[in-house]
Amino acid sequence: MAAQIIDGKALAQQLRIDIAKDVSEFNERTGIRPGLAAVLVGGDPASAIYVRNKKIACEKAGLYPEEYKLPEATTQGELLTLIHKLNADPKIHGILVQLPLPKHIDSKPILEAVSQHKDADGFHPYNVGRLVEGEPVFTPCTPKGVIHMIESTGQSITGKRAVVIGRSNIVGKPVALLLMHRHATVTVCHSRTQDLPAVCREADIVVAAIGRTQFVTSEMIKEGAIVIDVGINRREDGSLAGDVDFEPVKEKAGWITPVPGGVGPMTIAMLLQNTVESAKRFAKQ
Repeated sequence: MAAQIIDGKALAQQLRIDIAKDVSEFNERTGIRPGLAAVLVGGDPASAIYVRNKKIACEKAGLYPEEYKLPEATTQGELLTLIHKLNADPKIHGILVQLPLPKHIDSKPILEAVSQHKDADGFHPYNVGRLVEGEPVFTPCTPKGVIHMIESTGQSITGKRAVVIGRSNIVGKPVALLLMHRHATVTVCHSRTQDLPAVCREADIVVAAIGRTQFVTSEMIKEGAIVIDVGINRREDGSLAGDVDFEPVKEKAGWITPVPGGVGPMTIAMLLQNTVESAKRFAKQ
């Protein structure tokens, strides 16, 4: 039997409806409209699309969006000046610096310059540390969306074997931590993992975040497993494909996410959710 599709678009749409209602009630009660600032440096087309989609999502949910499009030649110092300005702006509750940045800018000090209290992406070392402790303030958006999608299947994560393919700071590591906090037994795999297919076949949950087109094949998947595909790769013909070989894998898995229409919409919904949560914390100060 073919896998059930985990519809990220539908899940994200419901989340946005809930967020819009929450924002409206919060605004009526406090007079505060949660604000998100998105900073884009350079003209990368994919990044520009992401930022535009985030702005549209903000407006539809009732948040206040600010968009900063900076030229490719922007210096590190100029970018830091803008971030410090946004840190001090009471209208802004979340700050997003779109990655990747141009090669002449070191992303590490930029991300660390974002106030830990406005770090809607959850990349600041303070928030990473809180996540490790199991007491997150801002949970990274894509990993947060992945967990929501897994839980939407109705299957308990507790006690399950999970394999995360990819160990990036943005997806792989935080997903692994979130799964561990929900009492899964987690294996993080990467390019040096020996006999990766055999390791994957042990998993009840597979999260693919390696950035290689259709890398995960049906031979790597256990019957009935939950398969979450975080990859977004562009083929030579311009079409998008995930890290999972979707058609054969869906015949073996129990649940699977599509690309596009899977994790991507959830990431934006979680960004809105993080910004609203930040505004609520600011209101209590």
